[in-house]
Amino acid sequence: MEGGFGSEFGSEFGSGGAGGKLDPGLIMEQVKVQIAVANAQELLQRMTDRCFRKCIGKPGGSLDNAEQKCIAMCMDRYMDSWNTVSRAYNSRLQRERANM
Repeated sequence: MEGGFGSEFGSEFGSGGAGGKLDPGLIMEQVKVQIAVANAQELLQRMTDRCFRKCIGKPGGSLDNAEQKCIAMCMDRYMDSWNTVSRAYNSRLQRERANM
């Protein structure tokens, strides 16, 4: 991710906009996008690390069929588990917000 967080804001929210004023709603949307990207990167990194440790006994120049199947199954299970937890978490958040 070249340029990073600051450069994106600098180009969109610099002094050249509408009178130099910042739109808080637009800034919040940009922050939400950056958080979502960071979360996706972390998910991918964790999944890769765990499945590699689980499935690859001796790293080599290529993966054999058993390793390929193990990686595919591991990644599928990891994503299914993550989606289940994510849905349960979001559901609980909605219930708690409704009870406020």
